[in-house]
Amino acid sequence: MLVGLLDEAALYDDPQSVFPLLQQARTQVLRVNLYWGGRVGVATRRPASAANPDDPAYDWELYDRTVNYAAQHRIRVLFSIYGTPRWANRGAGLNAPPTAIADLRNFAYAAARRYSGSWRATDGRTLPPVRHWLAWNEPNYPIGLKRQYRRVAGGWVIQSALDYVKICTAIYDGVHRTLLRNTKVGCGATGPRGNNQPTSSRPTVSPLAFMRALKRAGLKKFDAYAHHPYYGRRTESPTTQPASTAVTLANIGLLTSELSRLWGPKRLWITEYGYQTNPPDRALGVSYKQQAAYMKQAFAIARKNPRIDMMLWFLLRDEPSLGGWQSGLMTRTGRKKP
Repeated sequence: MLVGLLDEAALYDDPQSVFPLLQQARTQVLRVNLYWGGRVGVATRRPASAANPDDPAYDWELYDRTVNYAAQHRIRVLFSIYGTPRWANRGAGLNAPPTAIADLRNFAYAAARRYSGSWRATDGRTLPPVRHWLAWNEPNYPIGLKRQYRRVAGGWVIQSALDYVKICTAIYDGVHRTLLRNTKVGCGATGPRGNNQPTSSRPTVSPLAFMRALKRAGLKKFDAYAHHPYYGRRTESPTTQPASTAVTLANIGLLTSELSRLWGPKRLWITEYGYQTNPPDRALGVSYKQQAAYMKQAFAIARKNPRIDMMLWFLLRDEPSLGGWQSGLMTRTGRKKP
């Protein structure tokens, strides 16, 4: 089982300080978003030749730097392709699907070509390969896909699943069009719970309901299914059975059973997991000692599961705002947690 971290400090902070810390933590896989659009998006304007990584509309600088530093520290990169540019969906937002799904497929192909292990950057250096890819992030929540439900003939359909099948298939087809061996695309990346209430103030879809909706919508192509089995309350340990429709590590067998029923013996990636600490988070944080114990327990549970190929902790260093996450291996000031 591959282990590692999800942390975008590798993109934004000084890589000469971040990557030695990642290496000290024995990070095998580093997950970061590869933003198609947005503030640090690769394609903030429409490319003339979208399948060509060298199209002048593309700016790969941040991501080239990340894969180069990762390779120097013997860390594999998992790129999560996410975020629709304004030009691709008439400014509907990063969390709205593209108007033409071919635009996303071409971008995924260009990204996979650039990080194939044989593409030369403008400085003449060959860029390291990226062999693990993820399609989007938590599409069963509005943060991932804005429109979760749509009313049809007096009932409701799970619109996020319909949109996500197109997104996942486009990224899968684009990456695998390179015909590179040992390249894998994960789909799903589902959040751990959902209310299944289309008329609520924040409609979401529970993980198992979302999987079934994906199957009905025709999802066929993916190499691994990804899930984020976070705890819901600070009183929950990794073995506490969750309430209602949530899927955490304690009942991850429900998800693998449904995965087998719908698609056969697909592999499972845990692409986000973590426990926040108090201090500083008094609402959801556990003590430093509990975090250390729960981390060991959680990774042991995952290692014993023959379906789980990867588990990534979120994150390296606490985020500065209490509105963010404080599940880091380090405090914001750099103090190492036990």
